[in-house]
Amino acid sequence: MPEGHEQLTDDEQHLARLGYTQELQRSWSGFSNFAISFSIISILAGCFTSFGLGWNNGGPAAIAWGWPIIAAFVLIIGLCLAELVSAYPTSGGIYWWAAKLGGAKAGFYTGWLNLIGLVAILATVSYGCATFLDLTLGTFSESWLAGYSLTRTFGLFVVILAVSAIINIFSSHLLAVINNVSVWWHVAGAATVILILVFVPPQHATFSEVFTQTINNSGLFGGEKGWGFLLFVLPISAILTQYTITGYDASAHLSEETKSAANAAAKGIWQSIFYSAIGGWILLLSFLFAVQDAEGVSKGGGAVAVIFAQAMSPKWVAIVLLISTAGQFFCTTACQTSASRMLFAFSRDRAVPGHQLWSKVNAGKVPAYGVIVTAAVAALITLPALVPVEINGAPVPVAFFAVVSIGVVGLYLCFAVPIYYRWRAGDSFEQGQWNLGNKYKWMAPVAIIEILVTSVIAMFPTSLGGVPWDPSFAWKFVNYTPLLVGSVLLLLFIYWHVSVKHWFTGPIKQVDTTTTAQLPG
Repeated sequence: MPEGHEQLTDDEQHLARLGYTQELQRSWSGFSNFAISFSIISILAGCFTSFGLGWNNGGPAAIAWGWPIIAAFVLIIGLCLAELVSAYPTSGGIYWWAAKLGGAKAGFYTGWLNLIGLVAILATVSYGCATFLDLTLGTFSESWLAGYSLTRTFGLFVVILAVSAIINIFSSHLLAVINNVSVWWHVAGAATVILILVFVPPQHATFSEVFTQTINNSGLFGGEKGWGFLLFVLPISAILTQYTITGYDASAHLSEETKSAANAAAKGIWQSIFYSAIGGWILLLSFLFAVQDAEGVSKGGGAVAVIFAQAMSPKWVAIVLLISTAGQFFCTTACQTSASRMLFAFSRDRAVPGHQLWSKVNAGKVPAYGVIVTAAVAALITLPALVPVEINGAPVPVAFFAVVSIGVVGLYLCFAVPIYYRWRAGDSFEQGQWNLGNKYKWMAPVAIIEILVTSVIAMFPTSLGGVPWDPSFAWKFVNYTPLLVGSVLLLLFIYWHVSVKHWFTGPIKQVDTTTTAQLPG
């Protein structure tokens, strides 16, 4: 060991072999790594806020059967990513793997899709938190401003983003504590909600009503349930699961801050998916069995708050809403962490305009400017939520569902790229401590096909008013996912050919091979 050099840990040696120095503070345990992905998945967020997607586009049966089926496919995707993070535990995560296996161009597009997806997820979770905070305050206090206000909700949304950003900037240790608490809050909170919905409502729906009843509130195909419903409406209900069980790539983005990352981050990914899938299904079934009047839920836009109001007194409703709101805030802080770390890693490799600023860390080793800009962009892309929208006489957050779809498309398409290149690499891929053995040969293609199918579904219009050729068409009804994602990809295409391809070479090594060769181990 040369004089003046400190002995590197196994994690630091692994990171050095990948070309990076240890800049971020490696203080997260394996449990904390699992906790952040579990918090971002957040069944107290996704199951509550996007329930209407399942209810309006398929009904109880679509939710009861769709959740476990889609969750099984998501777990396969997660297992493929877990193998990759074990081999390459870097903050760049998905982008880094794509660049390593598929070249600079693959890495560039993957990184931007990942960034778009993470910022969209941050936006949806924080907006959902604002919505439920508004509902909670209205339940607890009769003096709270009467009636639902889009402007007030948006104001709460901005405040929540700001508070989350402040927490992220000023304490990495506090974040780890928050995420650890978040796990138990999600477990105990979800269990409490389930028990309340089992024992408090005066009656419950039958198994037939939960597992066989279908609903088409989209307005498409005249509300009928024929082939059009099966092919174009029912598939949209899959986004409830696909959106809720996402963001688990946070385990990869926090790998440079996790001890024994090659093993811990891999487990963080698949275990967060597995436990969320089980807990989420039980939670959703408790919602469905608590329904007292299905038609009344439809008139309320398929919102879970309507189910609670039907089944319980305001006191119990307030408790359930409070549990969910707190869980969603925990999720928001975790999403903010993941998005800022991805921006930090991508900027470290100079792939983002203004990279000098976004890759800078403060005295606490936190990319503070990255935190601020991700929060600002999240607020910007959610501005259409200020436009009031009603479908079939019920208020429906079309803009919120559009940003949900943007998150799903961005994140899952970026997942598909490194999975494909790892599959193509075959046995030449150098597996890490945690790996799939030969199972990648069937898991990878299954994962890729599922991602492509659900990404197309996420771009479907969610109401008749969003169909361009229908007389009721209006821009406020439009699922603007294909417009935003398509526009960004077009700009990236131009940016790549005009400029980026001439200077971008993928991940930039901070430690050269000569230095790495001298490292112990």
